[in-house]
Amino acid sequence: MGEPLIQVDGLSKTYRQGFWMRRVEAVRGISFQVTQGEAFGFLGPNGAGKTTTIKILMGLMRPTGGRVSLFGLPVPSRKSREKVGFMPENPYIYPYLTPREFVEACARLSGLRGAALHDRVTRVLEQTGIAYAATRQVRRLSKGMVQRTGLAAALVADPELLVLDEPMSGLDPGGRKEVRDMILEERRRGRTIFFSTHILSDVPQLCDHVAILQRGQTVLAGKLSELLTGQVLHTDVVLAGDTASFREAWEQRGLKARAEGARLALQVQGDVPVAEVLRDALARGLDVIEVAPRYQTLEELFVSKARGGDADPSP
Repeated sequence: MGEPLIQVDGLSKTYRQGFWMRRVEAVRGISFQVTQGEAFGFLGPNGAGKTTTIKILMGLMRPTGGRVSLFGLPVPSRKSREKVGFMPENPYIYPYLTPREFVEACARLSGLRGAALHDRVTRVLEQTGIAYAATRQVRRLSKGMVQRTGLAAALVADPELLVLDEPMSGLDPGGRKEVRDMILEERRRGRTIFFSTHILSDVPQLCDHVAILQRGQTVLAGKLSELLTGQVLHTDVVLAGDTASFREAWEQRGLKARAEGARLALQVQGDVPVAEVLRDALARGLDVIEVAPRYQTLEELFVSKARGGDADPSP
């Protein structure tokens, strides 16, 4: 196991809101660590506490309780952020700057100068797919183009740790794929990546470890390969032909069946062997179109945990 670059122990954050200064617990005692070289997914629905936690990590907000460190250094401190590239959920860029001007400014703040600055800025603008619009004013860019500019700024100093808050927000499907590919490429290069998202379908191909929040608490955490054990939930069997008597017989045995045009789809699970269903279908002269096992997804695992009482239901 590599050296922990992020260490969070018992982190909590409470706000006071409204005229009556009502307490709102945004984060409730969460703990996790991110080790060197891994991609860590920080997941959960909107309002779960992901952005609050990231703001505390970046020193933009002070916690109510708990301890946080980056590279073994306490947060907040300037030195703890020296090797970190950060992209907030909604990057704010002065609207009359161009992407190149903004990324160059970030490069200068990181200590780059001269030819090295120019070469590095050009490289990350091309890498993030915004080079074609590098001389347009930001006020004329789409949200997705602004996201790409923010990602280029996060990468320009070649950080050891990349922290991305909802990096795929505002991107079309093609843009989301490009960002996924970039995260995979940075991971292959050995960069440590910590990113938040509420789009769980993007995670299995990207992450080594995950922590899923619900209402400020951790409902699921661990190594992704151990959380998704490959359990078959059911097997979908799709048949074609004269399926009326076949459907009636198997529905009496408790199988779920539905018509899909001229086809019949069955959900085989429990004590009923798939082989027995297929033998009966072939004996009746039916055509077997598809036999597909359905495995538990990260979304299904999260929903089962969240509904199972692991998350505190209080607001």
